[in-house]
Formats: sequence, C-alpha cells, structure tokens
Amino acid sequence: MATTDGFVAPADAPALLAAAVGGDAEAFQLLTAPHRRELLVHCYRMLGSVDDAEDAVQEAMLKAWRRLAGFQGRSSLRAWLYRIATNTCLDALDYRARRVLPTAIADPADPRIPPEPDDPELPWLQPYPDALLDVTDPDPRADPAAVVVRREHIELAFIAAIQYLAPRQRAVLVLRDVLGWSAADTAAILEVSAASVNSALQQARRGLDARLPGSGDQTPPADQIELARKYARAWHAADLAALVALLRADAQMAMPPSRSWYDGSDNIEVYLRKLFGSALGRSLRLVPTAANRQPALAVYAPADREPDGYQPFALMVLTIDNGLICAVTGFVDPSLFPRFGLPPRLAATDH
Repeated sequence: MATTDGFVAPADAPALLAAAVGGDAEAFQLLTAPHRRELLVHCYRMLGSVDDAEDAVQEAMLKAWRRLAGFQGRSSLRAWLYRIATNTCLDALDYRARRVLPTAIADPADPRIPPEPDDPELPWLQPYPDALLDVTDPDPRADPAAVVVRREHIELAFIAAIQYLAPRQRAVLVLRDVLGWSAADTAAILEVSAASVNSALQQARRGLDARLPGSGDQTPPADQIELARKYARAWHAADLAALVALLRADAQMAMPPSRSWYDGSDNIEVYLRKLFGSALGRSLRLVPTAANRQPALAVYAPADREPDGYQPFALMVLTIDNGLICAVTGFVDPSLFPRFGLPPRLAATDH
C-alpha cells in the first residue's frame, strides 16, 4: 500500500481506488495523500492566500470523495484532482476580491509621518512557508527541470502579479506555463476548447509581462541567506548605514496590513531612523526563516507580560536582485508564525 512518505505504488492504486469507491475513507486518504501538498501550492498560486488555499483543498477533497464513484479513469487521478481543485478556486474567485500588496493600491508614503493605521478589511496577499514547498513530484516521469521551474514560480512578486489576471487566465497560465500541462489537458480541466486555452494563455502572458518584468537575478541561494543574516545583524546593532548598504537604491518597503510603503533606499532610511529612535524599533528581534523560496526574517517584539520574553510580531520577506535587497515586505500578522514552524515565544537569550 502507501509508504511512510505517502507514495502509492502503481500496483496498489487500483486496490485503493476500489476500496475508496466502496466507502473506505482511509483508502481515499492514502490514495489522495501524495497529491495534497502540491494541490495546496496550486490553490495558493490561484488565490494568493494560504488560508484560502487550505479551505479550497479541503473543499476539493470533499467533492472528490463525493464524486469518486463517477471517476472513470479516463485521466489520471492527479489530473482529476487538479480539475476539481482548479474549479473550486475559480468558484471562490467569483465572490472574493484579489489579494494585494500595498504597492498595488497606494502611492508611496512620506516616511517623515507615521504609517497609516492597519486596514485588516483589505484582502492582503499572504506569504507561503518554504517548508510546505519541499514536495516530491508524484509523477515518476516528471522532468526534474520542470519541477524546478514550478518551484521558482512561487516568488512573492510572481504571486502578486498573477492575482491581477482574470481568474480563468490565471488558471490557464498556472496550468500551462507553471505546471507544464498541454493545451488539451488544460482545456479538459476548464471544460473549454484548446483554442480558448491558447487565446487565454497569450492574454495572460501579456498581462504578466506588464506587471513582472524579468530581473535576471543571479544571486545564489547561499548568498541570499547570508544577505538576510547580515540584515538581521545590522538590525540588532541598530546600524542604519549597514542596513541601507544592503538595499538597492530603488528598493521598496511595505508593511501590510498598513497601506503605507516607502519607495527608494533614501526614504526607507528616513523611516528606519525614526523606527530605531523608538523603544519598539530598538527591541525587535529577527530570526531567519524562508518564504516563497526567498529569505525571510521572523520579527519578535517584547512580550506584554514577560519582561525577558518576546512574542511574534511580523514576518519580513526579502526580495533580492543581483546581490542587493530590492524589496522588504513585512507581514504584520502573528498568526502566520505557526505555519512557519516558528516558536510562539523567544527568551532573551534566544536571539
């Protein structure tokens, strides 16, 4: 049957399928387990939110369980699950606003005045934990290079950009250009013609190019991690000059759920100077983590009733281009920390 890593041997799949069709819930769980994590990534790309993606996968699995008796095997189980999950996301997008970052909805803020108050009512984009991206492709025939491409299409800028595509264009782009599905297979999932798929793909590519120009970043992952560590060390030392030296001149800093964001390293320097002049800024502690295949820093603030402890405050995702930081996106949302496997508290000696 299934191995400890969730892999189902091809020889076991028919028996599991027959048992699941007969009402065996455990067999259904074993049959679908190898696909759940990749479906979560797929739904995140579609919806821009880990919370929404988890809801979509749960709903898709419930639909699959209810419809399993009608699964005829004309496509693979994986393709069938993708069809259900994709259409579940499209149904959700019929009544949900697209997920956004502050840079898309407001002009740059003046760093000399306080940031705008938080606006929790806006549908903010969410970061995705790297720990949930380390999945083995369930298709043994998958091209390793294609797997790498799929992982690369999870960066924060890419996710933010595709949210501006019409939902079906977004689905076509993800299925065709990210997952590598054929026009015919994509058409079957969306129940449209291959010609419609090709037309939507061209429109989606144009829309994506307008919002996501290629950067050609060549910074090795190890150098990106070291850059994040340098940023944390400079922060803890309140070394403003060292922090600014790590930023590109046209870097941007945003802090959802506030609409305020700052454009250019000079303006970021003004904001950071004010922040380090406050008790909060000097007391924040940064811990390395990773999100969307990018280096990130978990930000802890002094705990309310623990003089020597720190509590979750924000998750800071760093976008790096050719050895410098071009964007700092600080998601001020402590509820993200458990998803990243981050500790709920830090002692004074932990940083």
